[in-house]
Amino acid sequence: MLERHIADWDNAYTNGANIAGGDRWPAAWVESAQTFRDALSADERAQFDIAYGDRPRNLLDLFLPEGTPKGLVVFVHGGYWMALDKSYWSHLAKGSIDSGYAVAMPSYSLCPEVRIGDIVREVGAAIGKAAALVEGPIMLTGHSAGGHLVSRMVAAASPLAPDVQSRIRHVVSLSGVHDLRPLINTGMNKTLHIDETEALAESPALLRPVDNVRITCWVGGGERAEFLRQNALLSNIWTGLGATTATVVEPDRHHFSVIDGLADKDHALTRTLLG
Repeated sequence: MLERHIADWDNAYTNGANIAGGDRWPAAWVESAQTFRDALSADERAQFDIAYGDRPRNLLDLFLPEGTPKGLVVFVHGGYWMALDKSYWSHLAKGSIDSGYAVAMPSYSLCPEVRIGDIVREVGAAIGKAAALVEGPIMLTGHSAGGHLVSRMVAAASPLAPDVQSRIRHVVSLSGVHDLRPLINTGMNKTLHIDETEALAESPALLRPVDNVRITCWVGGGERAEFLRQNALLSNIWTGLGATTATVVEPDRHHFSVIDGLADKDHALTRTLLG
């Protein structure tokens, strides 16, 4: 019998300090993201800072493939709902762009200026705006807090309009946090201000999926035990509630490298997202 008890909640949800060379990120993404933006801008296939709401961070970037897009991918960034923005991740659009899809990447307001429930509604508005700009099926993917946010889009009381929701073909949550309740025990909750009521209302694993959901929960094999547990949790629960689910543990990937496959059209992650 293997017993498990978490005594240090902060360590359980700390990534960088538990990865060799983890202090490289997020700065390690900046140059690749800027190079990608410059290349697509020079080719007139990038639109920057499209407003989708009234708050200063309610902006999205849209990257276009050559020719008419086959559909739309929306990538929602992480940062524990309290850090980073769309500019760090632009290069991750490459796999989908090279496969013929448009990619939207929104920023959103951060805690403690807003609550997580507010961010959920902002991401819904961002997806709605991008959906109005690009026709066809929609695939959602997001990393860490972004994995929570894209999963939340296809859970009960989704902020998405029915016509947008009906276009969603697949959701891929990368290292997503699907049950917010453990974060109440962490020091970061001084910024997040999650309480039991919000955790129950905004945790995808505690909500029913909308009809006809197809979701893949994808995590790195070298991640913290809590991220492996959170990844399995949503897929397990939603399978029992009628969703089409899959769980992937990608070997030799940690919390920051697990997203790299999105930059390669031939990587299993991109193929899974678009398939």
